[in-house]
Amino acid sequence: MTQTETLIEDARWDAVDLAGLAQKAAMATLEHQNLGQEEFEISILGCDDARIAGLNADFRDKPGPTNVLSWPSAERGAARDGQMPLRPNADAGPELGDIAISYDTCAREATAAGKPLKNHVTHLIVHAILHLLGYDHIRHKDATLMLLYEREILGKLGLPDHIEA
Repeated sequence: MTQTETLIEDARWDAVDLAGLAQKAAMATLEHQNLGQEEFEISILGCDDARIAGLNADFRDKPGPTNVLSWPSAERGAARDGQMPLRPNADAGPELGDIAISYDTCAREATAAGKPLKNHVTHLIVHAILHLLGYDHIRHKDATLMLLYEREILGKLGLPDHIEA
């Protein structure tokens, strides 16, 4: 069974049960990708804008905060042009990677979109896990596929489709 290990640096995350949301999102995402029987580990950091801004600058050379960042533990690379991802390489080990998520940015975005914070956070975690699996949204066809998968996963979780194309 996939395990999510959550480190809370900002106590506001406790009120939304980040650990529970992360575990639920991870299981739904991996089941959707036919990887539900595999054992994976995902580390989640629940932080604030100051912390994620530092990570964003250090790892992406982008100043300022963002909502979520992800670092795959290995290149698992999705096949391109709308194809399913390659099955994770057994040599890559059980660690899928790390995710950092900022309470401040997530709360601002959820409020601006008029949706519950828990729903927005779940969507962002699903999105980040798809990145850990090798998906990206740089090319149009890949972005379309990733968006479709996010919608399908959120639908299976019973969450409304508030995803913007």
